[in-house]
Amino acid sequence: MLINYSEELLILLQALVAIAFGGIMGWEREAAGKWAGFRTHMLVCLSAMLFVRLGLALIGDAAARFPTGALRADPTRTIEALAVGISFIGAGTIFRDRSGAAMQGLTTAAGLLAAASIGIAVAINRYVVACGITLICLFILRTLGRVEKRSKLNQQRKSG
Repeated sequence: MLINYSEELLILLQALVAIAFGGIMGWEREAAGKWAGFRTHMLVCLSAMLFVRLGLALIGDAAARFPTGALRADPTRTIEALAVGISFIGAGTIFRDRSGAAMQGLTTAAGLLAAASIGIAVAINRYVVACGITLICLFILRTLGRVEKRSKLNQQRKSG
C-alpha cells in the first residue's frame, strides 16, 4: 500500500485547527472554574477529528482493496460512536447535590459534545462551520452565562 504523505500532513494540520477550536471553548470553561477545561476540550475536539479522519482513511483503503460493490461502509457510524463515547465522558462531569435540588456540570458536558462536533467538522473540511460553531459556543458559554447569573441574582433578591 502506498502511503499518501500529503494526506497525513493534512490530517496533522487539521489536528492543529481542531485543538485551536477546542482550546477556545476549553479556555472559557477553564476561566469559569469548571472541571473539564482547556486541555480536556482540546483533546475531545482532537480525538473526534482523528476518529473521523481515520475512519475515512480506512474506508478509502478498503475500497481500494476490494472489488467495486463488495464493501459497504457508512461513515456516519463513526459519528454515532463518537456521540455515544463523548456522552459517556460528559456524564462523568454531571453531579447532583445530596439534596437532589441542584445539578452541576450539564453545561460542561454539553460543551464537550459540542467540541467533539467541532472536531468532526474539521475532519470533513468544514472549517467555516467549525469556526462559526466555536464562536457561537463561546457566545453561549460566556455571554449567556452572564445573563443567566444576573437573572438568578435578581430572582434571589426578589425572593429574599
